[in-house]
Amino acid sequence: MLGLFRRQGIMSSPPSDGPRPIAEPGLWSRGVGLAATRSLQTLSVLALVAVGVLVITQLSLVFIPVTIALILASAIHPLVALMRRRGVPSILATWIALIGILAILGGIVWVIVLTVRSQWDDLIDSATDGITQVTAWLDTLPFNLASFDLDEVWAGVGDFLTSASFGRGALAGVSATASFFTGLALMIVVLFFFLKDGPRIWEFLLRPFTGASYDRARRIGDKTVDVFGGYIRGTSIVAAADALGIGIGLAILQIPLALPLAVIVFLTAFIPLVGATAAGILAALVALVTHGPVAALIVVGIVVLVNQLEGNFLQPVVMARSLKLHALVILLALTTGTILGGIVGAVLSVPIAAVAWGIITVWDGPHTPAKPFRKKRPETV
Repeated sequence: MLGLFRRQGIMSSPPSDGPRPIAEPGLWSRGVGLAATRSLQTLSVLALVAVGVLVITQLSLVFIPVTIALILASAIHPLVALMRRRGVPSILATWIALIGILAILGGIVWVIVLTVRSQWDDLIDSATDGITQVTAWLDTLPFNLASFDLDEVWAGVGDFLTSASFGRGALAGVSATASFFTGLALMIVVLFFFLKDGPRIWEFLLRPFTGASYDRARRIGDKTVDVFGGYIRGTSIVAAADALGIGIGLAILQIPLALPLAVIVFLTAFIPLVGATAAGILAALVALVTHGPVAALIVVGIVVLVNQLEGNFLQPVVMARSLKLHALVILLALTTGTILGGIVGAVLSVPIAAVAWGIITVWDGPHTPAKPFRKKRPETV
């Protein structure tokens, strides 16, 4: 009966004891306690990052091939998707894309080797004459800069080639070669499965997530593929423009190995800021020892001109969506990648940094960055 009266509102609920006291903030949510909490959280994140870097460096033979396969698969995915939409069977589209990319990479290596072999003797003769001319020119200076004997240099090289240090280095080179081909084989296999079953593999990895977590994970995956693919396609266009411009200049000047040097410019352009510059220095050195300082200065001018045109006109257009990083961030990423992984680390560091920033920009929505990285006030330009 009491229950009936209460449900019908006849009997009122028992009177409360008054307003509840407002809980005071605890020790760890204000002042020094809050700072200590934030410091502990920061140290925890740094510890996790350090452990992750340690694991990656120890498993570099797995991490590097898988990352390269993911980047290549992201770049080729639009082609595979187009063939599937046109009715090409999935397995056939995968094989066409895989064989195509391997043929392109193999063709680049074949062109370099063939051209170097055909011009190697002429390059050695020109380099020898160029070094002799430079040495003779140094002898005319009032400074004692050329007080070394080339015969002593060659004798020192011969002694090194017959020393135990060279033997240990050769064994290390054999081990590095074996690791390279192992990683290459793993990369090809992983690339095949990424091209064939990439979306299904990602959906399998997302099974533990539901609701908002699943949507966020989907955004992260889509953004990663978009940034990796756009970065490789855009960088390829920029690298091709660099290689074409510098290669034409070297061919006009009749510099030996113009084609291999142009290919090297194309490959090194995948290392932002410093790659094309390093290749230009190499081309200038070849011009110096084969055609003298005037030709070397002209090559330097060509390299600077091409880099300026590419950086100011081409790169902002083709890389606008995929590489939204400040030059300082790129430089720090390159330095970190080089320390951790050498040349391969330098190549992979910038796209990985671009992906990390891309993930931040879609963390809370397709166009909503993570809260700490949202603009909260007008920022000076």
